[in-house]
Amino acid sequence: MSIFLGIDGGGSKTHCVIGNETAILGRGESGPSNVVRVGEAEARDAITAAVKQACAEARINPSQIERTCVGVAGGARAESAQIVRRILSQVVSGEVDVVGDMVIALQTAFGSGPGIVVIAGTGSIAYGRNAAGQTARAGGWGFAISDEGSAHWIGRAAIAAVMRVYDQGESAALLAHLLQAWHLATPEQLIMAANASPPANFAALFPAILLAADCADPLAHEVLVQAGGELARLAITVIARLFRPGEDVQVAVAGGVFRNAALVRQVFYNDLHLTYPNMKLSETLVDPVKGALEIARRGVRG
Repeated sequence: MSIFLGIDGGGSKTHCVIGNETAILGRGESGPSNVVRVGEAEARDAITAAVKQACAEARINPSQIERTCVGVAGGARAESAQIVRRILSQVVSGEVDVVGDMVIALQTAFGSGPGIVVIAGTGSIAYGRNAAGQTARAGGWGFAISDEGSAHWIGRAAIAAVMRVYDQGESAALLAHLLQAWHLATPEQLIMAANASPPANFAALFPAILLAADCADPLAHEVLVQAGGELARLAITVIARLFRPGEDVQVAVAGGVFRNAALVRQVFYNDLHLTYPNMKLSETLVDPVKGALEIARRGVRG
């Protein structure tokens, strides 16, 4: 029996699955392992913890693993891929394949077939493939200049919206939610935290913004609507590059923003459907780590 390992190394969590040729044997979960965001040491700790947890559940020794596929944001960059391989070489045996997180998400959603997947977690990206095998992407260029509609983007946009109201001499209800999420007391402290170096964890504000929106806060609602529109634009960009006008397009989504924010999902769908009426959106949220496991299986089989 061959043993394979799939890892989804995200900016907030790391998911890991161990399986044989046909079944999943164990799962593991830990903290963030995006090397660019958290650094090599923290990524190593997270990956090691997730793998050990999955191995314990599967009653598998890491030395039994024949091939590993790990999907991470920035996985296509040689430097990032080298760091991830180095980390895993100290944990598991066998070959290690490092790919972008969008590759494993697309594999989960469509296998080798055509389609578009939009990921909105800590970061964001749209990635797709057409029937001819051509691929294209939009977004995902990092939190400083891109990651539109992601949890990081939403957190930053919420602070900006609150401070615009503050400039007008008023106070937004959303401010209290943001201060509580970052354990702060005043707008001045919020400004300092938002402009800190290294950059603050804007994605950590996402649950507070959802809570504010559920309480009918207009600013929180506006930010989430904007996020859905930004994510739709990423998908539209990729569809336009890969598919002919009027062609049926399958679209899938992944990530915590889509999972937890119904308003973002609805705006995303509505905006996308207006431009591409033939678009068909999968109602099932993609679990990218399953795609990582399948790529590992396929690689060993040759």
